Amino acid sequence: MSKIFKFFLNLIPRPVLIKLSYLIRPILAFSLRGKTYEDPIDGKQFKKFLPYGYESPRENVLSPSTLSLERHRLLWLFLKNDTNFFTKNHKVLHFAPEQAFYKRFKKLNNIEYTTTDLNSPLADVKADICNLPFKDNSFDIIFCNHVLEHIPDDTKAMQELYRILKPGGWGIFQIPQDLNRATTFEDNTITDKKERAKIFGQYDHVRIYGRDYFNKLRNIGFKVSEIDYTNQMSPEHLNRYRLAKGEIIPLVKKE
Repeated sequence: MSKIFKFFLNLIPRPVLIKLSYLIRPILAFSLRGKTYEDPIDGKQFKKFLPYGYESPRENVLSPSTLSLERHRLLWLFLKNDTNFFTKNHKVLHFAPEQAFYKRFKKLNNIEYTTTDLNSPLADVKADICNLPFKDNSFDIIFCNHVLEHIPDDTKAMQELYRILKPGGWGIFQIPQDLNRATTFEDNTITDKKERAKIFGQYDHVRIYGRDYFNKLRNIGFKVSEIDYTNQMSPEHLNRYRLAKGEIIPLVKKE
């Protein structure tokens, strides 16, 4: 099952995969319904989740209903329980919007919601993160999750994010991260796609972030909180929601 799933994930271009997923989600959700696991984003329950991953697929992590992964469900719980995202008025910019959030955020009456990306069919504004078409101090909240690992000049991208965030504003900039690494690893001499996928997790990732990621954001000017939100949950909730123990939410603020 995992190998077949991985094979098709690698075959289908991401924009096409996004469109196809809208058709198959209801079938998946119906066939896997149960009581063992729960997606907190929509509250639906399942006997199991789907596998997901390119080189080494993780079992039981992809929600059949929202197509959320561990990081999406963790972020949803944090936003719902520990922020005013759903209750106060905000001007929000969302990079490479995730399907698990897109329609739900669009429906919120309390936010002015803009999406941006170079390739996503869900993007309102087609833009390069290193050269954004937005004025200084434009947004109250910015979501930029699992984007920076694709960007060769991530320093420039971080500078642009800082520029367009309002003073007093905040953002979540999640990335794939190896917390056992002190420093971020890059090697542009590795050009073979299979080798890059093996080393970096995906062929189109340009680095593996280490613990120094947070200080890199601080050097740009952000105030950074390294939030281990899973540490506040019971083992039972971690398993029921299928969360990754120890995953850090990088909460950034501009003073």
